[in-house]
Amino acid sequence: MPRTQICATVAAAGIDALRQARDAASQAADLVELRIDHLDRPDVRGALAGRTGPVLVTCRPAWEGGAFTGAEEERLGLLEEALDLGAEYVDVEWRAGDRARDLVRRRRGRGIVLSLHDFDGVPGDLAGLWQMMAATGAEVVKLAVTPRNLADTLGLLTIGRQAAGSARVALVGMGPAGLCTRILASRFHSCWTYAGDAVAPGQLPLSTMLDVYRVRSLGECTAIYGIVGRPIGHSVSPWIHNAAFRARGIDAVYVPFEAGSIEDFRRLALALDVRGVSVTAPFKEDVVPYLASADGLTRRSGAANTIRVEGDSWRGRNTDVEGFLRPLRGRVRFENLRVAIVGAGGAARAVAAALANTGAVVSVHARRPEAAAAVAAIAGGRVGEPAPRAGEWDLLVNATPVGTSPLTEALPVDPACLCGGIVYDLVYNPPLTALRREAEAAGCESIGGLEMLVAQAAAQFEWWTGAPAPVDVMREAAERALGARN
Repeated sequence: MPRTQICATVAAAGIDALRQARDAASQAADLVELRIDHLDRPDVRGALAGRTGPVLVTCRPAWEGGAFTGAEEERLGLLEEALDLGAEYVDVEWRAGDRARDLVRRRRGRGIVLSLHDFDGVPGDLAGLWQMMAATGAEVVKLAVTPRNLADTLGLLTIGRQAAGSARVALVGMGPAGLCTRILASRFHSCWTYAGDAVAPGQLPLSTMLDVYRVRSLGECTAIYGIVGRPIGHSVSPWIHNAAFRARGIDAVYVPFEAGSIEDFRRLALALDVRGVSVTAPFKEDVVPYLASADGLTRRSGAANTIRVEGDSWRGRNTDVEGFLRPLRGRVRFENLRVAIVGAGGAARAVAAALANTGAVVSVHARRPEAAAAVAAIAGGRVGEPAPRAGEWDLLVNATPVGTSPLTEALPVDPACLCGGIVYDLVYNPPLTALRREAEAAGCESIGGLEMLVAQAAAQFEWWTGAPAPVDVMREAAERALGARN
């Protein structure tokens, strides 16, 4: 299988800025898409002047999500001019109708990317559309659709497999659910994948595609792992695990899977032969019925954060427990330690399971009393008031997502309850949360979620691969990712 090529999309209002972006992208990309429709005045000759690498010229009309509002005759004339001036490819929309097909005929398909974009969903007869588009003789057929869930990408996967070896296709799932189609372009048999600074929904920066996901090195034998949740755009787990795979020389990739449900993920996981995943909110509890076997901590907490695929079966494990405990060892004595858990979701269940049988005295604080009672029962604790009170705890654990980027100033508790003791915030993005700032200002010691994140990720890596986790590499990767965002 040939390596996956990367087409970097660049756009700018001015011709000088467009050329600068083009030249910067061409140093790393195999092909640069020049979106001349974003120029104040489309200028093909200016866009191509001085180029040193292959280009794809696109003048996307407003009726297909672009910025060009002029006449169709002028627009298609610009594309013909680009071909005459030596552009390797131009992008022509299928919905341009006879004009598009005439251009394909005149050029005998050479250099033509015939494209279809659907920003609202996935056309019902996607396979039929592909067949009609391919029948025109265009050199490349591009299908860019908007999957609402992971299963919606299966149509693209089917088309890619049918086209493999006989036709060139570029298959793109836009938006969060389609991210796997961009990273795993080789599995979808795309001739190239697109990267850029969000010129299209769901695009990843060129540097991320190259440095984090190592897209060019992915092939049929690459083992696929990932994270399943909703939403997961904030997760730094791809940086952590992909850095670990690289450090250990393992041919594997870790991909975000934003799912509608566990069943939705299961369908795509089977089709792609996914080997294992991290499970995050809101699916840590939902996944348990799908497990053929699970460790004692998963059974006790009723939540799993890790899946390993063995044949047709899923095995479950909860590495959150080890991840939670590791930063506390040497800091506290658990016997008679008063612990207030804030929250009653999957993370809270893992914390309760970790504290069970340690001698800690646990109270659970949440808006839903019945959910709090279920978590408290795991640790043999009690249900407290919805909000913990000052002086009633030695260790306060925030097991909610409150305070996570972008809502970084939100607090899961009233600052008045912060008085002495240790505050352990499981939120890791940002590294220093508003809760931790308030806690330290009140004289509390604080622990951040990054310590737990890296510890539980190391346990996942070792369970999946059998290799020792490069913990320092994983921590540094997480810190770099968080530093770039904050």
